[in-house]
Amino acid sequence: MKNSIVTLSVITLFVAALIACSGKKEHAEGEHSEDATTWAELDAYHMVMAESYHPLKDSANLAPAKANAEALAAEAEKWAAASLPERVNNDEMMTRIENLKASSRAFADKVKAGATDEELSAALTALHQEFHQIQEAWEGGGHSEHH
Repeated sequence: MKNSIVTLSVITLFVAALIACSGKKEHAEGEHSEDATTWAELDAYHMVMAESYHPLKDSANLAPAKANAEALAAEAEKWAAASLPERVNNDEMMTRIENLKASSRAFADKVKAGATDEELSAALTALHQEFHQIQEAWEGGGHSEHH
């Protein structure tokens, strides 16, 4: 009888632990869009920006930026249409992302219109700085050059 009680107690504790852990897992999965360390739209835009800006910065090569201009505009448009994570869900961030969307579209339009390399370099550099202001606000003020 005593062994039965101990066995039953162990099984009960095991089941309780399983239930508690499974509840936490579901909660964590449901919070993905509110995760304090990731922002999918920022990351998607960042990837295209890195592929576009760093060849210019590193070797004055605008070809990738020209090729990616429409992708930058498209990613900015998706970003502006998405919900903001809770910690940056405010009017200032909404305005910054709307401005980035407009600037990204303007850059793509300049590429399409055949703007000079000097104009495109200046526009892409400004766009990169605009993006980094958003990224810095997300990260809490730290500037990161990891692309």
